[in-house]
Amino acid sequence: MKFFRLIFNYLTTRYTKVQLIVILVVIIFGFFISDSSIFSRLSHDAKIMELNGQIEYYREQAVQDREKLEQLQDDREHIEKFARENYLMKRPDEDIFIIE
Repeated sequence: MKFFRLIFNYLTTRYTKVQLIVILVVIIFGFFISDSSIFSRLSHDAKIMELNGQIEYYREQAVQDREKLEQLQDDREHIEKFARENYLMKRPDEDIFIIE
């Protein structure tokens, strides 16, 4: 408490009350009311973190998709397996049973 009293005494001897009020209003406006306030800054930071997480997820998905694409381009058996699993294609002499 003594520390705050010392700061208050220093400010009142250095600045007039009008100057202190103006400084206080500017600080309040800058930190709490304006578009770049602390609260909006924190929400923007949270959004940035969320988007960075999504970027990492999609980068991993892109790597996995590239690997699948390379497998499909290299081997005919992988192409058949992919077509059977995703598009329910079959050979003429086969029957397909779908179990969910």
